[in-house]
Amino acid sequence: MRAVPYYSQSHLLQSLRHINNTSSLSLFPNFRPSSLRIPRLSSFSNTRADTHTKTKIETGNGNNSLPAPDPQQKLLQVVLVSPQIPGNAGCIARTCAASAVALHLVGPLGFKVDDTKLKRAGLDYWPYVVVRIHGSWAEFQNYFKQQEGDKRLLAFTKRGTAIHSDFSYRKGDYLIFGSETCGLPPDVLLDCKSETFGGGTIRIPMVETYVRCLNLSVSVGIAVYEASRQLNYEQLQVPSTNSGCRQKRRKAFP
Repeated sequence: MRAVPYYSQSHLLQSLRHINNTSSLSLFPNFRPSSLRIPRLSSFSNTRADTHTKTKIETGNGNNSLPAPDPQQKLLQVVLVSPQIPGNAGCIARTCAASAVALHLVGPLGFKVDDTKLKRAGLDYWPYVVVRIHGSWAEFQNYFKQQEGDKRLLAFTKRGTAIHSDFSYRKGDYLIFGSETCGLPPDVLLDCKSETFGGGTIRIPMVETYVRCLNLSVSVGIAVYEASRQLNYEQLQVPSTNSGCRQKRRKAFP
């Protein structure tokens, strides 16, 4: 990452004087050095204001008096393997809340679950997202094998063999996505291709001559809504517990 140059107050004053003196039209006719107020560096703190708060993301429930929803009750599940950008994960969480899809975060993660950008991107929809965090792919494997009913692992990758809109989705499908920088690890791809639980690899068509890949949150949105469409949006046919998006919106995080 390129270092951002630091300009002192004297540098800024000198630049403003130069612009004002050399311009044919005076940009700052009433400029006086004494009128310029530049905040001290000490006024910008690097400490995070939310370090004392505890996120509810592990339970996916904003009300501690209620049990966390069971991800297995969802028809579809989204799995992010080692996501690196908190803003993407937050946007995906919001999509999962809107589409009634469960979300799994598989470590190692590139951010902390109380990251400000993560909270911001998910807005106040976190209480309505069923989120489960797994420390590693092996940990997720153990969880996956213990789940009852029909289930498949579907890998979304640039080198997938099936196009996302041609693939036939089923209830119990787990839509697997890799990190923004490295994609899916080889062992995850092998599991998704296995005869036991694997359902294959899927790709979203795109121009590859000058675009390396789609944004992760965009890819998840495309996949989730295509799968939901094929399932006739059955997961949405439940009474909403939210009386309105703008009516006393609950805070997911303090």
